[in-house]
Amino acid sequence: MLYFTHEQCSLAEAEKVLLRDQYKQWFVAKIHIITRDGTRVQVLPSAEASFSIHRDKLTTSIGLPSQASTQQLIHKRKFKNIPLNEYFAHYKTIKKCLSEEIHAILLAASNDEHLIRYFQTKKVKYIWDKQVSHFVKLRGLDVGMGFSFFHEAKGLHSEEVIQKRVLYGNNHIAIHVTPIITLLFKEILSPFYVFQVFSVILWFCDAYELYASCILFISVLSIVTTIYQTRQIQRALRNTIHATEVVRVCRDDEFIEIPSEDLVPGDVIEVPRSGCMMQCDAVLVSGNCIVNESMLTGESVPVLKTPLPNPIRRAKDSPEEFFKIDDHSRHVLFCGTNVIQTRYYEKQRVRAVVIRTGFTTAKGDLTRSILYPKPVDFKFSHDTYMFITVLSVFALMGFTYTVILMVKAGRPVGHILRRALDLITIAVPPALPAALTVGTFFAQRRLKKALVYCISPSSINICGTLNIVCFDKTGTLTEDGLNMKYVVPATNGRFESENQPHEPLPIGQLLYGMATCHSLTIIDHKLTGDPLDQIMFETTGWDLKEPGEEESRFDMIAPTIVSPKSSTLNGTNVISAEITGQEIGIIRQFPFSSRLQRMSVITRRLVAKNFELYTKGSPEMVASLCKQDTVPYNFQEILIKFTKHGYRVLGFAYKPLKLNYMRVQRVTREQVEKDLNFVGLVVMENRIKPETKPTIDQLHNADIKTVMITGDNMLTALSVARECHMVDSNDQVILVQAYQSPENNNMPTLEFVYADEKDRKVEEITTGTGSNASIRIDEDNQRIHFAVTGRSWTVIREHFPDLLSKLVVRGKVYARMSPEQKAQLIEVLQSLGYYVGMCGDGANDCGALKMAHTGISLSEAEASVASAFTSKVSTIECVPTVIKQGRASLVTTFGIFKYMASYSLIQSTSALVLYWISANLTDFEFLYTDLFLILTLGITFGRTDAYPEITKDVPDVSLISVTPILSLVIQIAIQAGVQIFCFLNVYKQVWFEPYVINDEEDYACYENMAIFLSSSYQYIIMAVVFSKGAPFRKSMFSNYLFLINVAVCVAVTLLVTIYPPQEVAEFLELKPFPSSSYRLLYVGIASMNFLLSLFVEKFIIDNMYIRHKCERFLENLMPSSRCEYVAIEQEIAEQPDWPPISESKASLAEVFRKLDPLPPTQKSGEQSFSCESDDDPSDSCKSTPHINRDTQQNEQAEPTSVQKINLSAMQNDNYQSTTPLPSQSSVACSSSCSSSPVTGEYLSAAYEPTTVVTTVAVNDLCPNPATQGDVDLSSVEVNITSSTKQDGEEIAKSKKVESTQL
Repeated sequence: MLYFTHEQCSLAEAEKVLLRDQYKQWFVAKIHIITRDGTRVQVLPSAEASFSIHRDKLTTSIGLPSQASTQQLIHKRKFKNIPLNEYFAHYKTIKKCLSEEIHAILLAASNDEHLIRYFQTKKVKYIWDKQVSHFVKLRGLDVGMGFSFFHEAKGLHSEEVIQKRVLYGNNHIAIHVTPIITLLFKEILSPFYVFQVFSVILWFCDAYELYASCILFISVLSIVTTIYQTRQIQRALRNTIHATEVVRVCRDDEFIEIPSEDLVPGDVIEVPRSGCMMQCDAVLVSGNCIVNESMLTGESVPVLKTPLPNPIRRAKDSPEEFFKIDDHSRHVLFCGTNVIQTRYYEKQRVRAVVIRTGFTTAKGDLTRSILYPKPVDFKFSHDTYMFITVLSVFALMGFTYTVILMVKAGRPVGHILRRALDLITIAVPPALPAALTVGTFFAQRRLKKALVYCISPSSINICGTLNIVCFDKTGTLTEDGLNMKYVVPATNGRFESENQPHEPLPIGQLLYGMATCHSLTIIDHKLTGDPLDQIMFETTGWDLKEPGEEESRFDMIAPTIVSPKSSTLNGTNVISAEITGQEIGIIRQFPFSSRLQRMSVITRRLVAKNFELYTKGSPEMVASLCKQDTVPYNFQEILIKFTKHGYRVLGFAYKPLKLNYMRVQRVTREQVEKDLNFVGLVVMENRIKPETKPTIDQLHNADIKTVMITGDNMLTALSVARECHMVDSNDQVILVQAYQSPENNNMPTLEFVYADEKDRKVEEITTGTGSNASIRIDEDNQRIHFAVTGRSWTVIREHFPDLLSKLVVRGKVYARMSPEQKAQLIEVLQSLGYYVGMCGDGANDCGALKMAHTGISLSEAEASVASAFTSKVSTIECVPTVIKQGRASLVTTFGIFKYMASYSLIQSTSALVLYWISANLTDFEFLYTDLFLILTLGITFGRTDAYPEITKDVPDVSLISVTPILSLVIQIAIQAGVQIFCFLNVYKQVWFEPYVINDEEDYACYENMAIFLSSSYQYIIMAVVFSKGAPFRKSMFSNYLFLINVAVCVAVTLLVTIYPPQEVAEFLELKPFPSSSYRLLYVGIASMNFLLSLFVEKFIIDNMYIRHKCERFLENLMPSSRCEYVAIEQEIAEQPDWPPISESKASLAEVFRKLDPLPPTQKSGEQSFSCESDDDPSDSCKSTPHINRDTQQNEQAEPTSVQKINLSAMQNDNYQSTTPLPSQSSVACSSSCSSSPVTGEYLSAAYEPTTVVTTVAVNDLCPNPATQGDVDLSSVEVNITSSTKQDGEEIAKSKKVESTQL
């Protein structure tokens, strides 16, 4: 529609933009213009023209805005004394003048620094940046700001607040509850309901009021239920998301209280001492906060937030560090998180600077992902419309047949139209939409009984198609908690004997490190913190004390003190003096950083003279910071021994510090975290859940592939994969290592290394050979699986995309994966034809949960509200349950669809046969069929429960496939043959009297009786035949209500056949057969009909040999119909030499050092915190809000043009995805532009981090549509501009090409 009302133009002149996201959904957004103070500017969209005719002369007066875009002056141009017959010849000139002047005005507005041009879509605002001539995403203060900006912030003045509110809007996440009238129109304007309205009107006109009233009632009930559920979900989401509080903010140099909706980026707020719910994203600049981030992470572990480092302490010659939210999230209070408690020094305020508000916050991103999810693309839905189209063609043929017959019979026009249109309503059943929801409705109820709740019933059928399920590890396959396994001290460069948890720990530096090197705190008289820290501290048997009031503990020199318990010290009774001598005060803490893979504390014992530093973290990292003579020679071998068993390993180190108290408070971690003494390892066990192994085995037995996607390290992931039987003991695991080799000029290199054989390594592949490189693996008749890390995944996607499909098809374990990479993997699997399920328990899995065909959350946190399914039981046992119910629902839906299709075709056949003699079924015969038989059987049909086991058989996904089409064709042929036989056979009876046409439409005759009886049995037969049991549903004999229903229908139909009571015969307008033996003949015919239909469905349609033959025939006939992953599997099987083996050897420790290289040294003054484990922060971090990782990683790749005005635009990687308009299509525009190529600029932007948006700038046309011409878009020129960073330098690229070249 936009092409018919607007013309294409540049973005600078646009009034509207046409947007398309990565799901190929189109959106139209209007461009608004406002002044800096919020005044809305309206540029006249078209000329105000007046026309007058005097003596056959046309006078035209056109009003135009002036060149000054902020004024509303009107100029007059008059084209006088134009002859009327010449007006259209001059119209092109007039239109050109109008178009040029309007474009000039809009162009001036785009360059006016006092005006803001923007459009908003999917709750994201895009601002016009005249420097890059593009719309860029509006950003807060989270990019491009130095540390000094936040520490120097003193609050905003009123004028600044007004300007920022104009730019950013109010600080609230508004969830719009769609008005009832809007939802009503959306429902009733759907094709199904439009057809139902047409059918109901026709039936009322044809005096078929009762059935019409029933369908109308069902339709109204369905619409009301849908609207109620939609509004209920929207209200629930609004009530969950919406929140407001009174906030103390510094305005005009004084702190005042305002509603949180009035906050803008740059405000300085005070965090209350008693805590609060954060209503914005803010950087903490003074004081500490203990925060519960379960809203975002799904983890209820309290997190300590520390203030952003003050740049005053940095060296004078060192450059100022800039704030990055992913690196410094330790200092950010995220919207939606709960501040439990604040801590401060002396009387200073706990202050924070607002950086993001509204939908730009972390909570806003989560909300937008819920509001605009990935559209469900299910083949069954598409096939439903195609099948209905086929039925419509059949109905059209029947319509033609009816008209011809009745015209020849000389029937009245009104009668002909009623009968012909009535046939259309028979051939396309109006009750089909309601019938298709029956299976889903009962499946949803059964899932609820199994404590699995579904917020998207349409997703249930998709569950039945899953052939691969991806699992998170921590908290999903394994327990949330950890168990202490071993404590391994090291002295003098040698490991000592391993200590069991129940054994007393020897007094020494390792014990002191375990007691002090943590982030535990006391809240409400309870020790809280990371579970790993709690288990480690409890193993020591020590106590933790925090003297003084909770809020002012930082006024103490040592706010945290640990000491042995008063009763015993390592199993031995001690006196209080000895306990006092063991007391240790934690003076300063360097928080854990995922990038640094360590944390440290500076402590001092009561009896000691000096301070001491204790460091814990990744064993490799800690060892690299230690003196080499203190690290045991067999360090790598011992470490691999533990990690291969899936244990979590932490390294500890110690160093005495000869510093005074003031220097301790000022020293940087880089100055002290070096030349350490290695003191030992702490080994913890993350046990798999008891339900994990049986569930994985159950899925494998059903040929459903399982994949692990985790943020944990590779060795731990591989161990868990083998322990839970995801990887069989005889399977070969090959590590895929992709990295940029410094030895080869940083050229990307790909290696394949056997995970279980240290001395076998596959030769390297470089980009020079590309995808044509041959790779060979000696499988020894074993199945092979690939294991990939997140770093390797990034390199492979960028440099080896052709190999990605093979790796994914055989991939089994993906470790160190970020949330974005998890979603990318799901998307690649889907592109290969897999139906993917994802099961996770945290917000870091939300991206993958939403991307998958079926997302199952094991967490009830708000962050998982977007997943289709939520299990109240936090084990993966729910996965087979969901799949079983999905398969049962899908098979039920297929069965009901086939039943409704056969019902319509059987009834159409009955009508067409009777139309031959100008007769028809009576209204009450229709009523008996539609209400008593079809409605009741259709409802009870879907009550059959799912089969108790998952089998290797896969249900049909497509209606347009061999099985359903062949089934319907053969069954309808049988039923039509039986009806025609009965119709012809009744003519041969001696008592037969032919039907006499009458004006009263009295259809009682023997032909009617024959067709009615035979078809009545067929409706029951089809319900039984299509009600299939194993392997997807239980036997229909378990569905007692259905059996009773069938028995009642058969009994009533037998009664009507053999001995119909006079009242029943009169009600149905029947003319019973006079011969009792002939009545029994119909019972025999019905029995033969049933046996023949059952035989065909059971032994022909469901015969696996015949099905496979037909499927292979179609695959050979149409190779493109085969899933891509099947072709890849076949290709791998046909290449036994893939990949080739190299003679070079490498130790597994060396391999994993390449897979997980040590991070670079952190800059001076930089402090960030993520989690305390070897895990990637995206998986198990308790301190970083994982929900932001998706956007944060993408934002690092934004074009440099974004940074100029703190706005983010698009991902430069997605520039090539810009989509031109199709060649040879046309858009309406003025003739003035048809003579020359239309220049269009396309903007690649992003709604979501992975969403590519294509925008086409358009402008209003002149008002006369009669003169609009067509432009051949094959000649459209496209100007593509990109800006990237390479080696710190900005590189801009611009290219203008014809659309035919794109």
